[in-house]
Amino acid sequence: MANEHAKAQMADILETVQEQMRAIAQVQQDRAKIVASATVRKRVTVTVNADYKVIETKFTPDIDDLTYTEIAKAVTEAAQQAATEVARKTQEMMAPLQQERARLPKITELVDDMEGFAIPQPVEASLAPPNSPEREPGSAPEREENTERARTATDSSW
Repeated sequence: MANEHAKAQMADILETVQEQMRAIAQVQQDRAKIVASATVRKRVTVTVNADYKVIETKFTPDIDDLTYTEIAKAVTEAAQQAATEVARKTQEMMAPLQQERARLPKITELVDDMEGFAIPQPVEASLAPPNSPEREPGSAPEREENTERARTATDSSW
């Protein structure tokens, strides 16, 4: 009798997992369509896709009111803001799946000898420019000649 109950319980879990896989496939399709744009200084607009890749950059006709450095910083800031919006939209889309997943038993509850099993969590990448002090030791040091003159948009540090 207990064996039949365990089989029925396992069948329910497998059915739920299959439904979850179908839902994940649909969310992946929907997520691929996400785009977000951000405008900075009312002159620079950057659009990124669901993979956080820049797919469009637009400047207004009066962009020449800004210096190259201001334009470069505005492009970077707009891309970061757009990527943040993509992340927000993705998280919002994933919330129902995560709620459903939280309801399911964990693998450590189903399989013996799985205590301490954990999936590593992703590490957020720094938004600091290359060679900045916020980056971990071991990154390429800033060239000495770049520290003695003003940076321009054509410097390799951009």
